[in-house]
Amino acid sequence: MLRRWTLDDIFWDQFDPSKADAGAVRIVKAACLVEHNAADYVSYLCNIFFDDPEFCAACKQWGREELQHGHALRRWAELADPAWSFDQAFSRFQRGYGFDKDADQSVRGSRTGELLARCMVEVGTSSFYCALRDGTAEPVLKQICGNIASDEFRHFSLFHTYLKRYRQLHDIGIIKRMWLCFRRTLETNDDELAYAYYTSNGISDLYDRRRFAQAYSGQAFSYYRYVHVMRGTTMIFKAIGLAPKGILARTFAWWVYRFIYYRSRWLVSRTARRPTSDRSAA
Repeated sequence: MLRRWTLDDIFWDQFDPSKADAGAVRIVKAACLVEHNAADYVSYLCNIFFDDPEFCAACKQWGREELQHGHALRRWAELADPAWSFDQAFSRFQRGYGFDKDADQSVRGSRTGELLARCMVEVGTSSFYCALRDGTAEPVLKQICGNIASDEFRHFSLFHTYLKRYRQLHDIGIIKRMWLCFRRTLETNDDELAYAYYTSNGISDLYDRRRFAQAYSGQAFSYYRYVHVMRGTTMIFKAIGLAPKGILARTFAWWVYRFIYYRSRWLVSRTARRPTSDRSAA
């Protein structure tokens, strides 16, 4: 069995503060809070799949690994910004953001839809950490993101395996699968990441979901290259049930990359014109 990484495997003594750029620090702080929130998603999934003990056990292991991601990102953020208080930021985040983790029915309409949505989440996280790994010059963050990305690819395979199993019990049509994936992609602009960015960076301005979603996306998108988009597209098409490496996938990836490329530059310039107040707020 392949040995999983731990925090002790990270070369913390190689941290180079001169290579920890401010943009990376801000989005790592936000990602740290989201990863620490994994326990709520485990509870939600185990409620939805209450009569599938095998899947629930897999979810609990997934949650432990997600929490480890949060611990690694927290430690790096504290190295990059010794004045940062994770406890204060996470407390603010939990007070202001939440969802119905006690629901006994999937918000996606079915278990198949829920698993497809989970695959989409893993597509997004694996692509993000690959992009940040390849874009940062800071060696410790590069190692952390490489380890997390490997986990997220494996998590995609986990949810995709169960997705194929549940599609045999209750399939949903290709159009509905495509629509669900599209909707889940749009949810990257929802409150979770925007509010995590807001609370993790000690911003004292009033919370504006659109504003801080744009601030987060502008920073995160700037690290993406075509290879990251193409890999994510392959995974999306695989989850939907389309040819993952055909001309449609390549065309889709090219247009998505062009969108991300120009969108990130517009968002970064917009954020620069309207700076936020990055100071501690209780």
